[in-house]
Amino acid sequence: MQMRHKLRLATTIGLAAGALTLGLVAPSVSGAATPKGRLTFAEGPGANPNYNFPFMSCTYFSVSNINAFQMEMYRPLYWFGYGANATYTPALSLAATPKFSNANHTVTINMKGWKFNDGQKINAQSVMFFLNMYHAQKTNYCGYNAGYGIPDQVLSVKGSGNTVTMHFTTSVNPNWLLYNYLSEITPFADSWDITAPGKPSTCATGAYGTKATDAACTAVYKYLIKEAGNQSTYTDAMWQSGDSGPYKLTHFDNIGNVTFVPNPNYSGPQKSMVASVVELPYTTTAAEQIALRLGKVDLGYVDPTNLTSNGTPSHPGANWAPIASRYNIEVGAPWSVDYAAYNFNAKSPEAKFLNQLYIRQALQLTVNQPLMISKIQKGYGYQQINPLPPVTPAAISGPVSKVNPYPYSPTRAKALLASHGWTVSNGNASCAKPGTAANECGPGIKYGDVLTVTMEYGSGIPALAVQVATEVSEWKSIGINAKTLAEPFNKVVGDCVSNAANWSICLWGAGWIYAPDYYPSGESLFVPGASFNIGAYNYAPLTAAVKQTTFGTENLAKFANIAAQQLPVLYQPNSTNAYSGGGIGEAIKTLKSKVGFTPNSLTNFMPEYYYF
Repeated sequence: MQMRHKLRLATTIGLAAGALTLGLVAPSVSGAATPKGRLTFAEGPGANPNYNFPFMSCTYFSVSNINAFQMEMYRPLYWFGYGANATYTPALSLAATPKFSNANHTVTINMKGWKFNDGQKINAQSVMFFLNMYHAQKTNYCGYNAGYGIPDQVLSVKGSGNTVTMHFTTSVNPNWLLYNYLSEITPFADSWDITAPGKPSTCATGAYGTKATDAACTAVYKYLIKEAGNQSTYTDAMWQSGDSGPYKLTHFDNIGNVTFVPNPNYSGPQKSMVASVVELPYTTTAAEQIALRLGKVDLGYVDPTNLTSNGTPSHPGANWAPIASRYNIEVGAPWSVDYAAYNFNAKSPEAKFLNQLYIRQALQLTVNQPLMISKIQKGYGYQQINPLPPVTPAAISGPVSKVNPYPYSPTRAKALLASHGWTVSNGNASCAKPGTAANECGPGIKYGDVLTVTMEYGSGIPALAVQVATEVSEWKSIGINAKTLAEPFNKVVGDCVSNAANWSICLWGAGWIYAPDYYPSGESLFVPGASFNIGAYNYAPLTAAVKQTTFGTENLAKFANIAAQQLPVLYQPNSTNAYSGGGIGEAIKTLKSKVGFTPNSLTNFMPEYYYF
């Protein structure tokens, strides 16, 4: 997902040298050969796309909806991800690299004049359409973080011709604004500025921030989300008119079957080299693997539990024997943090346990990441000890400690509980010393309370099921009673985002990719009011550290080190990237690529670079 996210930028935006491998990449222009062949792509188990409008709540803010579906049609203002990397790619962006001025209080954006599928030029008004809707409906967009960036720090915005000028209330970090806010803008076509068929509105043309524009945009928003809720409309003329990407949608159903064909009006440098792209849904990894054995999938995955030999993120081992003659293993480093969310909401009856740092420490101390990586992920993973991606360059991370503060130790975990007044009887830890002293159970915990957590997790993935069973067994060994609930990926996401009281630990199975908020500064995940702070975590020193990296130029070290110690989430072993997050990547040997087969670290699916 976004639920799940290396750069050297050699311009005035530049991060410290080498930071996010953000090179100014200029993809070559494809030849004029007629597209041929049918490229098939396996969606993640139970993670079929289910939303097409690129202005969405966190319920739909996932890799399956954004990176592997919407972005084939609706391109963001600034494009990140090329080949295996999270690279900022000006050649694939709809605008030139933004220019900052006025002591970083002002940013100027110049559009390139590319076109939507209906022939309309993608210009300043197209950007203003998105920004006006964002101002009117900010709490309904998952990228919104109260008090941060766009729109809360915007003083004024004006668009004219191909130029948009934004003024901010304070100086902003140019890297942070580009990677986490300008990157999330998706220009909208005028054909979407309607409140009903044939009833145009003024959301796109209205003055930014006025009551009249907010009212117009709210009416348009209500109509568009109504249409987005009806999946039978996704191939209709209205949605396809706003297509700015290399493909247009010709088939979509509620199971997840998707068919794209080349968009002849795409203005970008790389035209499709295949005649169609078909995305195939699977409820389980096992079902997808049957298709692999039959050779019906070009880009897919296997569950690592099927592999008989270990590999590493940089050196794959032997492939699964039934498909080894037809497919190659392809894995890459993720630009993500892998974790299970804690539920700190007061309405959760188990929040009183998770509010105690020592209990979170005990839970983390019984997550044996090295063993899970070796035995479950077959070596294709990284230990996660803080919120930064495992391969974060030192140029932006700063001096982050590489020592795990909570290495696997059930003995230490059990001692922690005992030192805070818990006794274990019949395998269950119960509070024997209620109170708030250092040797007592903590606020809200009563005498006799049994230490219990409820974990909801994604079903249909054997490796994840084994991982959950392992953690539950370890917790039981120290007296923590864990109840589990397995649900399909989309159901888990919906439940967790709704802050329902029926879970205290939520593990959808893929963590958080820092995309389309590419700078891993944490404001989306851990500060009060953050768009994806689904567990309502609140720790003032961590919030202060985040602000130093976003409004100032502080590196990420302080933020990362505090988050490593305070455990706002339950860190999980971070698996290598596949094509759709379904397991270990598999590419059929007959397929060719202009950018290689290593899965993109942002899990971007860019089929225009593949051919037969």
